[in-house]
Amino acid sequence: MRVNPWLIVILFLASMHISLAQNNVVRFPASDVQADLEYLYKTLEDTHYNLYAYVSKSKYDKVYRAIYRSIDKDSLNLLETTKLFQKLTATGNVGHSEVDFPVQPYIAFAQNGGKVFPLELAFEDGVAYVRKSYTGNPSVIAGDQVLSIEGKPIKSIQQAIHPYLSAERPYFKNAKLEFWSFPRLYWSVFGARETFKVKIKSAEGRTETHILAAIPVMEYETERGGEILTNERSFKYFDAVAYLNPGPFSSSEAGGEDRFKAFVDSAFTDINAKATQTLVIDLKNNAGGHNAYSDFLISYFADRPFRWYSAFQLKTSKILKEQTKLNATEAEMDNYTKAILSHKEGEIFAYDQPIQDPAPEAKRYKGKVYVLVNRQTYSMAAVSAALIQDYDFAKIVGEETGDVPTLYASQFSFSLPRTGIIVKVPKGYIVRPNGDEKLSGVKPDHMVKDHLLDDKDEILTYTLDTLLNATVPKR
Repeated sequence: MRVNPWLIVILFLASMHISLAQNNVVRFPASDVQADLEYLYKTLEDTHYNLYAYVSKSKYDKVYRAIYRSIDKDSLNLLETTKLFQKLTATGNVGHSEVDFPVQPYIAFAQNGGKVFPLELAFEDGVAYVRKSYTGNPSVIAGDQVLSIEGKPIKSIQQAIHPYLSAERPYFKNAKLEFWSFPRLYWSVFGARETFKVKIKSAEGRTETHILAAIPVMEYETERGGEILTNERSFKYFDAVAYLNPGPFSSSEAGGEDRFKAFVDSAFTDINAKATQTLVIDLKNNAGGHNAYSDFLISYFADRPFRWYSAFQLKTSKILKEQTKLNATEAEMDNYTKAILSHKEGEIFAYDQPIQDPAPEAKRYKGKVYVLVNRQTYSMAAVSAALIQDYDFAKIVGEETGDVPTLYASQFSFSLPRTGIIVKVPKGYIVRPNGDEKLSGVKPDHMVKDHLLDDKDEILTYTLDTLLNATVPKR
């Protein structure tokens, strides 16, 4: 079982003599929150590639004024403050413009014995399904539909949470609702409860209302077992089919890129040595990362030079320039860094990266390739799937990605001066290789629904069993 990183943090802090519960009582004067709110909006305008791409300035102004006026008490705690900034940042409906889930207040809540909603949910085709139940109630099982909570229809609850989630489309917002976890987000938006009145519809069509006890956060994080997005790499065979899951296209460890490339190189060396005719590459539940990783992987089965975009533009800003100067000495500055510093603040400019060549002939894989994606395929993983599809390097199998391959990205972060809360903002605009700028995810060549209701991998099973006639893996 993969270790849950949230659980590691929570257990570590719970074991410390100095508790983070004090984060619950740290308060910011209303004047500081208002000042940071004003700073946030101005800085988003300055740094965001196109803050008003999907929402008009008049609507953004209206949201800003409403949030500002809502600050009607002397001080706010960290959770309250974070939510205000989340809401303003998410107003533009750009996935890479965001304030993350309030982890510190959640940890403090956990340490104080806090409890959360006891059902993990999946959102598919307009329906909220029970993905996992932590109730101990045998009448509530995976696959049941949740119709309402505390008398509120589930759709109205989704609509209340969506404004805090940065994403281009409701489909993507629901994917993020799964990714961050419904119990966590329900707590952050609606607060804590000891019990929940939940209306459930069973697979047989029977409708019942249950009173479900909340589950302690520590127990929930333990039982949950891990996040939806994977950090693991794997390489194996199913009959004569090679299976490669490269993991995320990033690493926080020193030498992480070199280790990634060594793993990929080793896998393809083995695949070619065995003369394997079919390869499955799994990009489901992938957070994305940097094209240096994905380009290296794709080069092994590309049959001609390629690039991960048809257009790539950047916007400079005062804050971006200041951060760039802090993070790189003159001797360390590459062409990308120099381009950011050489343009005027607020200027938008095209930036071209070198065309990526395929791997040398002796290393290149020439068999059939299938690439798996789902709604939890993010950022550079989604962009890579679009690249592979647009160049016809492989067939894409799965469901439409939540993230879009033509997107505002190339994200960087800045801190708000009074509260210290971190904001992420996209400084670039990327158009997928085929030039399509429509607001849609990567649509697979073979559509297969990924039902996140159990441990069954429908997309991999379909690929192996239906497309390739290989042995379906057992869980």
